[in-house]
Amino acid sequence: AFLAVPLTMALVGIKNLEDCPVQPMIPLYLLVGGVVGSLKVTLLLYDITKMRSLLSKSVVIDDDDDDEYPWRLNAHKYYLHIVLSLFLFIWFILGNYWVFSVYLPNFIPPFHRPSDYCEKSLYVFAVCVLGLSYTVLALLLLCTACLHVCSRRGARAED
Repeated sequence: AFLAVPLTMALVGIKNLEDCPVQPMIPLYLLVGGVVGSLKVTLLLYDITKMRSLLSKSVVIDDDDDDEYPWRLNAHKYYLHIVLSLFLFIWFILGNYWVFSVYLPNFIPPFHRPSDYCEKSLYVFAVCVLGLSYTVLALLLLCTACLHVCSRRGARAED
C-alpha cells in the first residue's frame, strides 16, 4: 500500500515519456520521483522491520549490553535517508514548477504547433499527485498542531 503511489508515478512516467512535448519534464518528474520515492519507502520499511526484529530479540534475550539502542549500529543509513528526503523535496518543488508552468495545456496537438500539447491523463495524474502531496502535508501539519496544543493543555493541567 505504501508503494502504490510511487510505483504508479514511475509507471505513468515511463509509459508517457514522449507524450508531453510542451513540458517534457513532467513525465520525467513522475518517473524519477516514483523510482526514488519507491526506494525511500522500501528502505524505510526495511529499517522498521529490522528495528522491530532487533528490539524483539533484545527483549526476549533480556540483553543487558551497554548499548541499549541497537539501531545505532545502522546510523549511516540515517544520512542516506536525509539525502533521499532532500532530493525528493527539491524534486517536489521542481515538479510544481514544471506542472504549473504549463497549467491547462492543450490536450490535443494543434495543427499549427504539434509539439504544443500534453497528454491529458498524464497531466491530470501529475496534478493529482501534487494535490495528494499537499493534502498529506496539510494533514501532518494539522496533526502536529493538535498534538502541540493537547500537550500544552496537559502540561497546564498538571501544574
